[in-house]
Amino acid sequence: MVSRRLLVLTHSAGFKHDYLPVAVKTMRELGDLNGFNVFSTDDCSIIKENFLNVFSAVLFMTTGELPMDEEQKRILIDFVRNGRGFVGVHNATDTFYQFPAYGEMIGGYFNGHPWTQEVVVKVEDNTHPSTAHLPEKFNVKEEVYTFKDWSRSRTHVLISLDNSSVDLSKGTREDNDYALAWCHEYGEGRVFYTAFGHFQETWGEEWFRKHLLGGILWAMKIL
Repeated sequence: MVSRRLLVLTHSAGFKHDYLPVAVKTMRELGDLNGFNVFSTDDCSIIKENFLNVFSAVLFMTTGELPMDEEQKRILIDFVRNGRGFVGVHNATDTFYQFPAYGEMIGGYFNGHPWTQEVVVKVEDNTHPSTAHLPEKFNVKEEVYTFKDWSRSRTHVLISLDNSSVDLSKGTREDNDYALAWCHEYGEGRVFYTAFGHFQETWGEEWFRKHLLGGILWAMKIL
């Protein structure tokens, strides 16, 4: 495995979230404390094979149709498929709708946020590095994303919404299956996604920092 380096991409081709500056600061802190280097940029032009090769994983906090040509898109997908890691945070699923291979890799696409409130969430797997520190259920304030082109048959659900804590009539899925964090293998690589992180204050909460760190280290094959 290459040296412990994480590329964080923050390009907003759609809605620009106000959590990004505090998120980048948090990522650098986590890297400094846990032995990996973080390179953060909003410049999509750096997605090139010779540049990506020095990283263990890439982390997207992005929106919209990113300004990347077909060759860059292929390089990104091959990077993960050939054994590296991909981490998506919150709006990473609100990205590349016109690039189906990306949706397949990350697991699905954003399809609305019907509940922005305090909700109850359930930990479905408490053995994963991203969830081992969490209780079986906990309350969290979040802009809850729902997803299309997503199925739990194609990924491993880590955290999901406790449907009893919301007005389900506002939902977007007929099956009422609302996952909020998941992971899976993609070729030889690993993909971790968490839908949490909309609010700036979330990035200072210890549970979320450990959750994200565990997902990153798992995707980088450190854990």
